[in-house]
Amino acid sequence: MHDSLAHVGGLLATGLRDVTTDLAALDGEGWWAVVVDYEGKVTCARFDRVRPAPLPPPAGPWRGPRPERWRSSLDQAAYERGVDTIRHYIEQGEVYQANLCRVLSAPLPPGADPLALAHRLAEGNPAPHAAFVGLPGLTVVSASPELYLSRDGDVVESRPIKGTGRTAADLQAKDYAENVMIVDLVRNDLGIVAEVGSVEVPALCAVEQHPGLVHLVSTVRARLPYGVGWPELFAATFPPGSVTGAPKSSALRIINELEPVPRGPYCGAVGWVDADRRTAALAVGIRTFWISSQVLRFGTGAGITWGSDPRREWLETELKASRLIALASEGVI
Repeated sequence: MHDSLAHVGGLLATGLRDVTTDLAALDGEGWWAVVVDYEGKVTCARFDRVRPAPLPPPAGPWRGPRPERWRSSLDQAAYERGVDTIRHYIEQGEVYQANLCRVLSAPLPPGADPLALAHRLAEGNPAPHAAFVGLPGLTVVSASPELYLSRDGDVVESRPIKGTGRTAADLQAKDYAENVMIVDLVRNDLGIVAEVGSVEVPALCAVEQHPGLVHLVSTVRARLPYGVGWPELFAATFPPGSVTGAPKSSALRIINELEPVPRGPYCGAVGWVDADRRTAALAVGIRTFWISSQVLRFGTGAGITWGSDPRREWLETELKASRLIALASEGVI
């Protein structure tokens, strides 16, 4: 196994100085790799040496699980029942939209080098927010397409994704409605801490091409007043709206009821913060693998609305997972 390192945003970070669970450290000094679990567990790792560089070479080729070894926290029948339950809650007026997710897991063969998986994803599923974070007890390999929060001084931006299809022609009215719903939620979240009147939406429902599928992506931007730091920003906006639902409080309660295992880094935040320059880019932890205790995990999900068809939503989770699970499985590619 390699020494601790992070590779994110085209930067290679080595020379681990310290690790903290305190988000306030990100308002201090230094360059930090950040992983925040969906459940709120914070890991901020400060590195001494940071430079533009490619991913380091792996020790050898990737040795992943056999395809038949993967298990899902919700099988198709349970997932479709969950969709029906959420539609019932929508009918009762408790929620407008909720994200229902499942976690795929498989035992990792001895000697598997996560850096080799990162290279495999970089070649087979390039992503704008690709990240590798390798720390004692936690390794995250992400091919996330979605920006949770970027920061440049006082200006913060979020680019929520809602709406997925194989092609743009597959996108339905439901997808556009869902995207607008989540944009309203993100505007509201940022509005809690932003300067009054500074929240804007420069782009709404833009169609973006990604490997094997398309997404609807919107952009929400705001300015932070003096004194608002990372703890306040996370308190207002986390977990990301695109992977929870609206209203967020109701969606969180329903997700907790229906999902049998923790999401972990999936649907959390993965990225970097440069405290000295007051810049950052944190992705939503989707299209993301994580490794702990020699188990490889990967999450997939879909946004459920009143117009959802249970089988179609299950197939959307399969579409989102299929390419990456194939890349991570031994003997598939």
